[in-house]
Amino acid sequence: MLSKIKWGIHPNTHKTLTEAKPIVCGTLPNLVILPVQQHLGVPCVPIVKKGDQVKKGQLIASSDAPVSSNVHASLSGKVVDISSKPHPYLGECLAITIESDGLDQWEEGVLAERNWQNLEPGAMVELIKKAGIVGLGGATFPTHIKLLPPKEAVLDTLILNGAECEPFLTADHRIMLEYSERLVTGILILKKILAVDQVIVGIEDNKMDAVRVLTKALSGTNVKVQAIPTKYPHGSEKMLIHTVLKRQVPCGQLPLSVGVVVQNVGTAVAICDAVQHGIPLIERVVTISGSAIVEPKNLRLRVGITFAEAIKQCGGLKFNPDKILSGGPFMGAAQYTTEVPVIKGINGILALSKKDLQQGITTNCIRCGRCVSACPMGLNPTMLSTLAEKGLFAEAKEDYHLLDCMECGTCGYVCPAKRTMVHYIRYAKQLSAAKGGKR
Repeated sequence: MLSKIKWGIHPNTHKTLTEAKPIVCGTLPNLVILPVQQHLGVPCVPIVKKGDQVKKGQLIASSDAPVSSNVHASLSGKVVDISSKPHPYLGECLAITIESDGLDQWEEGVLAERNWQNLEPGAMVELIKKAGIVGLGGATFPTHIKLLPPKEAVLDTLILNGAECEPFLTADHRIMLEYSERLVTGILILKKILAVDQVIVGIEDNKMDAVRVLTKALSGTNVKVQAIPTKYPHGSEKMLIHTVLKRQVPCGQLPLSVGVVVQNVGTAVAICDAVQHGIPLIERVVTISGSAIVEPKNLRLRVGITFAEAIKQCGGLKFNPDKILSGGPFMGAAQYTTEVPVIKGINGILALSKKDLQQGITTNCIRCGRCVSACPMGLNPTMLSTLAEKGLFAEAKEDYHLLDCMECGTCGYVCPAKRTMVHYIRYAKQLSAAKGGKR
């Protein structure tokens, strides 16, 4: 029986723009911009130089750091620049720019057909690491790290996150419908690596077609497909764990502390591609939507393609949008240029009007408590944002659990005063980290 949900919100989903549209393969871009940091952890170091000819799938940046993730060429061509470029989340980052030769040739030896069932778990984790796979739900944590839990950890459950709760985004929905065979293989690979008895695929109940497709595809595997109530932010792994298993991940701890590993459904497909076929993470499915987009689509795009080119492949813009986001409207990041590249963790590009954004005039807090009731982490957002606004970061962190905020934006959505609480909280977390605090 599912846990009763007391937190969260029911925003307008806007998913009808793309949810019934099959994934379309994007056209080959003329160039790609590949930041050396597309993951949480330490940035990679380029192992190619300007003027080098590279092939698709070739390793072009790597790091010996424990927490990092390889970067590969997403097309064949010439390295024309290695310099700082716009980054969707970091502002700017060192990036390798490759100009396409139009041949799209694979690096020799990259593709390799394997029977994963004959491989040992350690060998599969090494293949996943080599392929540069990160969490494709947006977190971008290097996947191989999640698959190497500490020896003292006692795992019993793997959860596949198919909630996709943010408005507009439908990439995971289409992946579950169209890539179900690869998804099943990825799930079974993960099950073998983690050696867990219980595997659950959690899907919000506004995607019952995906529930039916995966239930049929997973028949006979002992993997359970669970429809969960549609409520934002169910895409958060802690919320999903609580709903499905009635387990509460303690403050400041990871799902491992309650015996669980969570992986995104898109990540599982990438794992199948890497382990079974030798394909590194060089493309992903991205929802391109919003009222300013001429023809909203789910596109399979090469990592490194610019937002401008991706939007062009959807017919361009109807009008000048008020905001362009990487990701969803709640947790996405506003962009100052469309020359920013698609990186591994980007699941959406949204071009939105003020009406889409539901913006209003900000007034003083009226102490209604709606943000407290809606907060999935049980925090006091209005107090956190007030402390952040006044520069009282230590008090916010120590007395009001600043670092437990996952920046989901439910507080601002329900606020009748239209206060941008999450922006202040995010600012406080950044300054706290800069002063030596751990995020």
